[in-house]
Amino acid sequence: MKMEELFPHTFKALRQQTAAQRAEGRRWWQQRQGTASDFCRAMVANGYLTDSQVQQAAQRYRLGVGRDGAVIFWQIDDCDLLRDGKIMHYRPDGHRDHDRKPTWASYLMRRSGRLPRQWNADHCLFGLHLLAADAASLTADGAARAATVCVVEAEKTAVIMSALKPDCLWLATGGKTELSVARLSPLQGRRIILFPDTDETGQTYRDWYAIAEAAAGVFGHPVTVSSILEQRATADQRAAKIDIADLLFRNERE
Repeated sequence: MKMEELFPHTFKALRQQTAAQRAEGRRWWQQRQGTASDFCRAMVANGYLTDSQVQQAAQRYRLGVGRDGAVIFWQIDDCDLLRDGKIMHYRPDGHRDHDRKPTWASYLMRRSGRLPRQWNADHCLFGLHLLAADAASLTADGAARAATVCVVEAEKTAVIMSALKPDCLWLATGGKTELSVARLSPLQGRRIILFPDTDETGQTYRDWYAIAEAAAGVFGHPVTVSSILEQRATADQRAAKIDIADLLFRNERE
């Protein structure tokens, strides 16, 4: 006998709670969705993406707009549940405005009373909701192959790469120290490629490689770490801590 048959009322309550969470989360991100953020405008103005690509990326990742022009990178998981939203500011040149620290939507909601004070956000990979859409597109006989999942550090990088290399699903950790085996666990069974940013010592590559090895041991299949930046980045590029989008973008301009 299945667990759902043993505890029908419990499972019914859980399904109802999940449905309510999906509806509430959808209401939050839909109210703020759009391309009027400084980030979206900068992506077009600096030639990273065309206006059409930005429109598509905004729909794909459900990008939001803050009241002051900030972009909201919503974190929505593979069950389509809203986990949180990172509110960030970008300069006209397309780079982050480091004078203005990122803010979490959950923090603002707790402060305003829209969420309980004791509520703790359970963050996930940015773009994780794309897994469900990709799985739904597979044919019943398995003829269509699940897309390779590529994980980068910055949300900006994932957005750009999704337009440049659309055959893959591009997700982001939101920071070099935000990668973990637990965060990768929803990707189990997929082909996974990690693209760490480069740095002067290669430490980020080594850290991500160690996590990939640990994840492979848990998942039972390899987790690849791309070494393209370690092989191709110049000393100046390492000092600038470029990512895979920077490398492709600069190569196209040269």
